[in-house]
Amino acid sequence: MRRVAPILLAAVMATPAAAQGPLLNGLFADHAVVQRDRPLPVFGRAKPGEAVTITLGDKSATATAGPDGAWRTDLPAFAAGGPYKLQAKAASGATQTVSDVLVGDVWLCSGQSNMELPVERGNNSWSEVRSANDDGLRMAYVDHADSRTPRTDFSKPPAWKSAKPEAVGSFSAACYYMARELRKTDKTPLGLVHASWGGSAIEAWMSPAALRKAGNYEDGLTVLALSLKDRPAADRRWGETIKAWWSLRHNGAAGGPWLGDGAWTPAPKGLGAWEGWGVPALAAFDGIVWFETSVTLTAAQAQAQAKGGAASLEIGMVDEVDTTFVNGVGIGSTSGAGTVRVYPLAAGRLKAGANRIVVSAFDSYANGGMYGDAPRALVLADGTRIPLDDWRCQIEPKASGEPPRAPWDALSGLSTLYNGMLAPMGPWAFKGLAWYQGETNAGRPQTYQALLTQFLAERRTGQPADMPALVVQLANYGKPQLAPEDSWWAQLREAQRVAVAKDGHAAIAVITDIGDPSDVHPTNKQDVGKRLARGARRLAGAAVTNGPSPVSARRVGDAVEVKFEQVAERLAARGSDHAIGFELCDAAVCRFADARVEGDKAVVAVPSGLTPTRVRFAWADAPTFNVFDLSGLPLGPFELAVTQ
Repeated sequence: MRRVAPILLAAVMATPAAAQGPLLNGLFADHAVVQRDRPLPVFGRAKPGEAVTITLGDKSATATAGPDGAWRTDLPAFAAGGPYKLQAKAASGATQTVSDVLVGDVWLCSGQSNMELPVERGNNSWSEVRSANDDGLRMAYVDHADSRTPRTDFSKPPAWKSAKPEAVGSFSAACYYMARELRKTDKTPLGLVHASWGGSAIEAWMSPAALRKAGNYEDGLTVLALSLKDRPAADRRWGETIKAWWSLRHNGAAGGPWLGDGAWTPAPKGLGAWEGWGVPALAAFDGIVWFETSVTLTAAQAQAQAKGGAASLEIGMVDEVDTTFVNGVGIGSTSGAGTVRVYPLAAGRLKAGANRIVVSAFDSYANGGMYGDAPRALVLADGTRIPLDDWRCQIEPKASGEPPRAPWDALSGLSTLYNGMLAPMGPWAFKGLAWYQGETNAGRPQTYQALLTQFLAERRTGQPADMPALVVQLANYGKPQLAPEDSWWAQLREAQRVAVAKDGHAAIAVITDIGDPSDVHPTNKQDVGKRLARGARRLAGAAVTNGPSPVSARRVGDAVEVKFEQVAERLAARGSDHAIGFELCDAAVCRFADARVEGDKAVVAVPSGLTPTRVRFAWADAPTFNVFDLSGLPLGPFELAVTQ
């Protein structure tokens, strides 16, 4: 009996809090850091109408839960310090206590895989992890979660951990190194909340309201809203979107693969990654392959489904995005290579005779195709399983480009990560934001400036209007530049630069000198962190520069003079008496131009026969350049209009 007694005692002592769940939002956990020097929002959930009293140190406040159970109160501002005990106590007697709370500065670090890349995968990782030892630096990791609607709390409460070897290795390297650099000159406790997901687009991190302000997302948001009320109708509508995209890429052609049109060839039994089929055209193919099969039903089978029988289609796993059609109608779209696709079929979707099943499989990197051991079958209302074994395929021309993503796509949809990972943070108080994202949006740079502008504005909602925002610009990645060229990556960098320049409370970390042209995930995150910290100090008023930034370009005789600000002492051309990386452009062509640097300006010689309207610098996926200031910071990529 002695072995059972502790369990019985725990059951007797359980409070109502155990029954109704935590009172406090998941970020309020042991070892947390909360924001200093301004009113401190504390929030959570309780029984509707219930009063909740919050105590932190010697300060208290009371809130009443609304009809949905949500409550919030603001404690008076605290100076940096601690540790404190935070207690929430409901009128019913339910309590929750959080221990070892520090008051300091809290930063949100967010983005895609380069923000997510952990210390243990970066440069000098063994030494960096072993040497970590800072209890004044606390870190919280937000688990991956997507949602079609805003969540009120986390799917898994984040755990706060001190910067010790057992925690640092798996944490964001860029975020950690930024914080470590800040702690060198300011011993204020520092908290880091890391919410990132590799491969994610910026649209996934923004609310519908912010996307509407950015523009051109109304149709997708409408389909997303429809999916919450009528999923089959939303799937049908999304299928029509894919059809319209295909028709546009094929000069308005009628019909399409979903109707069986095109040149089909037998696919290997068992399918699997198409790179392994032995087909030369697919050996290193990234793009769309269409798959097609058919199932013949009796009149009785079709009639049973028409009366509302619960039929479903199982197509296994698809790497990485599918849009699936039955008899020419969209019935589902899912992203994620490891997700087994099972799509319910609305009443009447099947018919007597042949039923055509078509899958558009899109892959953007590595292996692609329909693969895995999960069964592929049509499952009828009575449980009959009809295996789907014989597939045909056709390759979509690469010139068609990438298809649009469904608005509920976890990583490239609309608001999905905002809903699942940012919305649960509620009104948590932050010192600032560090944002490291853009690779996924590089194929559509024209929209990024408006998106980034609205994203930064939304992150400041409920925060001070001048909350610092730090943006890491895309690194150098791709083939070496041999001639002036257009570059989506360069255009995306320019969108980042302009959005930050117009913001007024943001700083950019230029890293086109420390990337890896052969690896989209450069491992030198120490210098990324240092440049983020430098931007944070500048925004806080420190007398530091953040790297040379262009101001103006004007024609002076046979040259174009470009002026820069934030130049530490002067500009220098490393390894040459010529400044490498400048181009001059007219309406038709861009040409490399000879240049030299003088103090805080560059003098760019106009090539013979060119009347320049634009000057640009380091304009390539992986640019070659040699201009830095004397602090060692590079001149970042830019494009400016030339005034005459």
